[in-house]
Amino acid sequence: MASPPAEFIAKMSAFWAARDTVSLAAIAVAGGALAAILALRKYAPKIPGFLVAVVGGAVIVALLNLPVETIGSRFGEVPSTLPAPHFPAVTWERIRELVSPALTIAFLAGVESLLSAMVADGMTGRRHRSNCELVAQGIANVASGLFGGISATGAIARTATNIRAGAYSPVAGMLHAVFVLAFMVGLGQLTAHIPLACLAAVLVVVAWNMSEQERFKQLMGGPVGDRVVLLATFLLTVLVDLTVAIEVGIVLGAVIFMHRMAEATALEKGVSLVERDVDDFSRPRNGGDARAHLPHGTELFTLRGPLFFGAASRLNDAFEAAFPPPRAFILRMKDVPMADVSGVGALERFLKRCAGHGTQVVIAEMHPRVRAVLSQMGVFDHHHVLEASTFEAAIAMAAPKIEAAAD
Repeated sequence: MASPPAEFIAKMSAFWAARDTVSLAAIAVAGGALAAILALRKYAPKIPGFLVAVVGGAVIVALLNLPVETIGSRFGEVPSTLPAPHFPAVTWERIRELVSPALTIAFLAGVESLLSAMVADGMTGRRHRSNCELVAQGIANVASGLFGGISATGAIARTATNIRAGAYSPVAGMLHAVFVLAFMVGLGQLTAHIPLACLAAVLVVVAWNMSEQERFKQLMGGPVGDRVVLLATFLLTVLVDLTVAIEVGIVLGAVIFMHRMAEATALEKGVSLVERDVDDFSRPRNGGDARAHLPHGTELFTLRGPLFFGAASRLNDAFEAAFPPPRAFILRMKDVPMADVSGVGALERFLKRCAGHGTQVVIAEMHPRVRAVLSQMGVFDHHHVLEASTFEAAIAMAAPKIEAAAD
């Protein structure tokens, strides 16, 4: 088969259609290489199984003159010199064509490199510098592209192998690059004799090691949302394209995260537990229920979770249940870490309805970031909305409204 299709289903169909051209010699070489890799990994782990399988397979194919395709017979002469740097033409059409896959590749490369660095941290007990890792990788990939290379990442398998062999500094990675360069320049002609069947065996083992089937099983035992993201990304990677899979996976993950954050947002309503008693609510007992110290006619709302667009609908329903309102509301927001325009919009609709009923609203214990957003949105411009730094101060602000209503 000259050039099999890139898509999985089309590729499987093409392979099935070409089943009569199967080479028994290639199957035997690939099977032998795979068996050698697995056997050496189990019984002699210090011996580089991949190298033994590739070199041994090349020697056997050459000595027995087996009809097995090699790198040279398939792709022609392997260059033994570095290509000259080339600056590609940059056009608006090219940018539009490549921006999506470029961002996806950059994201994947960054994630895999940082994951590789974390694996190294776990094996060495040291800490990597994430910014340094990503900046160095970006510069290296730009330089590689100028010489016709493709994007690369920090490799978990090679990093772990290096550490197990005694590596403890970045010099090991530098030497690895030097050896690869020396092999390409000095021994490039020998690579033409490597059987593709041996490389297939190597790729099968590498792919199996990267699959992390135990981790896959663990994730499948997680929440339903995580299983949906995992299966969607996995199936789209196999059946469609990695770029599409990552884009869909990120969107699904973001939607599920927003749903969970919205579910975590709650508005707890408390009613006054005692009649108006100055001594009780002005000197609250330590550890007592805060609602027990409210003036009569005041209700307490405690908002928990992020005040954002995903929770706006839930907040509207919760605020709706508060009507008809009392003479004064105290809204505690000490457990609100952030707020956005949509969440503040739900709060403003509630405040406007309170204004129509003559209800005083005191917003208490806001995080500085949340207060800044509310102030920018003009929440405190309403005459019936007050702010308090503490719950006790909020009670003191609400008390005059109750007393005025009583008079």
